[in-house]
Amino acid sequence: MRPSFLALLLATGVLYLYNLSASGYANSFYSAAVQAGSASWKAFFFGSLDAGNAITVDKPPAALWPMALSVRIFGLNSWAVLAPQVVMGVLTVAVVYAAVRRRFGPAAGLIAGAVLALTPVAALMFRFNNPDALLALLMSLTVYFVLRGIEDGRTKWLVWAGAAVGFAFLTKTLQAFLILPALALIYGFCAPVRLRRRLGQLLLATVAIVVSGGWWVAIVELWPASSRPYIGGSQHNSFLELTFGYNGLGRINGDETGSVGGGGGPGGGGGGGGQWGETGWDRMFNSEIGSQISWLLPAALILLVAGLVLTRKTARTDLTRASFLAWGGSLLMTAGVFSYMAGIFHQYYTVALSPYVAAVVGMGVTVLWEERSRAWASLTLAAAATATAAWGYVLLNRTPDYLPWLKWLVLVGGLAVALGLIFVSRVGRRLAVATVAAGFVTCLAGPTAYTLSTVNSAHTGSIVTAGPAGASRMGFGGRGGGPGRAGMPGGFGGGGMPGQNGQGGQGAPGGNGFPGGGVPGQNGRTGQGTPNGQSQQNGQNGNGFPGGGRTGEGGRTGGAGGMGGLLDGANVSSAAKKLLQANASRYTWVAASIGSQNAASYQLATADPVMAIGGFNGTDPSPTLAQFKTYVADGRIHYFIAGGGMGGGMGGNGTASQISTWIEKTFKKVTVGSATFYDLTQQTGDS
Repeated sequence: MRPSFLALLLATGVLYLYNLSASGYANSFYSAAVQAGSASWKAFFFGSLDAGNAITVDKPPAALWPMALSVRIFGLNSWAVLAPQVVMGVLTVAVVYAAVRRRFGPAAGLIAGAVLALTPVAALMFRFNNPDALLALLMSLTVYFVLRGIEDGRTKWLVWAGAAVGFAFLTKTLQAFLILPALALIYGFCAPVRLRRRLGQLLLATVAIVVSGGWWVAIVELWPASSRPYIGGSQHNSFLELTFGYNGLGRINGDETGSVGGGGGPGGGGGGGGQWGETGWDRMFNSEIGSQISWLLPAALILLVAGLVLTRKTARTDLTRASFLAWGGSLLMTAGVFSYMAGIFHQYYTVALSPYVAAVVGMGVTVLWEERSRAWASLTLAAAATATAAWGYVLLNRTPDYLPWLKWLVLVGGLAVALGLIFVSRVGRRLAVATVAAGFVTCLAGPTAYTLSTVNSAHTGSIVTAGPAGASRMGFGGRGGGPGRAGMPGGFGGGGMPGQNGQGGQGAPGGNGFPGGGVPGQNGRTGQGTPNGQSQQNGQNGNGFPGGGRTGEGGRTGGAGGMGGLLDGANVSSAAKKLLQANASRYTWVAASIGSQNAASYQLATADPVMAIGGFNGTDPSPTLAQFKTYVADGRIHYFIAGGGMGGGMGGNGTASQISTWIEKTFKKVTVGSATFYDLTQQTGDS
């Protein structure tokens, strides 16, 4: 291996490992499932939220498996959970480097690898325990295998590509298929074998997808429902329903049964809005998403067009053109779907774009540099540098208090570099090298600063963003948000800006305000629903959700069980932990709670199973009231934790509400500090 390549991987690993444990268990929803999988092979296989196998996470389990194996070996701790994600980040950089270097040389590979490693959302998600890290690795491998197939026409590469897509499906279901149309068309056109053979190879790749992704689905669907956990996120205990509904078409059209807020209608069209942010062609550049992924996106688009123009007259099987088509097609397909999907969308989803952007930049810069003696090539390089400098200035100007001098360095330096690139073919070698070096510094200065800010910060909960506070102004929370927008009816208020005691935005009539984005040492304040969504401040009880600060620090979770909402879990006191651990071995579940985040916090604190009634949102119809009564009668659940849940804790006639009402009327209340429990082994005298 080349020393420069090893240095790139080492630097990426050190960067991503730095301050890793600051995030604790990161997303407690997935960490609880990892803990369960480390204690029970059945929970490992199904992706259960608890070792008692009451309900699964709302995704297939492939992303949980590496982390669960790590915890089995090293024990439950932050590093054991998050280090496998760092390994995936380093491997993704290696794959992108290898794919680009193979045709375009070591310099192109190093550029692509560095761009990927320094993308803020990549630095976030390769240090976090959501499924997106493994998905990005598998999607990069897929493109690599397809390009190897185009290079020599051997069938094995298409089969490997199909296997990678199949496992990507077991990571995040249908998102794995976004790049398939582009890659299939590219291989069908470019591969150096006869058409009949190309079609046969694509058929074999399809079989590989079905086998590698379908074996687990077949087992789950054929397994008797009575002896496996309920499929979280579905309304009828079906993984296929979850795949094509909540995690499938629901993400496109916004009709997501079981989602908080009920799955408001589409917000598509030319910039429509919804409770998951603005949609439209510019979504990847707006104030909600831009700072996560778009730093080099304008340059990538310019370089993609230039690469295709440069190779327009080459042979059908030309690998250079095929590479631009494969990486660029994957970029455009994924970005297009992300831009217009009206359902649940989080900023960190854009990590899927980072390998594609990085590869296109590495390839484009290299091929245009080789052609720099041609005026149009040097002008295109200058245009890419100008676009990067101007857009970097815009992104940095969105956080005016963060390194205010940097935006001017990026703008002025980038424009100076662009001017130098116009004449780079006419100057000496030293000046040309100096121009290139200055170009890399100015183009990567912005994303590097945001990446360093990301690795230097703790990230917990289910909605996280990269960069400094206020870098991403999503209208429904996140680690950092600007002044809150109005929430949709039944939806969320805006996120307060951490560090400024920002108050969440107002929910529309009937809406519940979502929390301010408090982080350690910073008191985010809750949103305020009007007129029916009144809340208290600093996470106290009330109909509004609590502040999203990290447990035990500046932001505070709510009382009465500490329902932490979507941002984070509960603050579990030592007294509450002691209560649940007493005689824990006698019970299948030491406790039950509405919603996964509350349950996950107690499970991670005690390392004992805690049932999440209603799954992630508290809206899944599992268990039913009759099933829960049977569990209690059989002595399988010790306590019920009051509070918690996104769907069941706010009234209504859902399963979670029915269970909660029955418990409150029937069993003895136990208060430990600010948390309230019900002892399900002791009925009240008047029940």
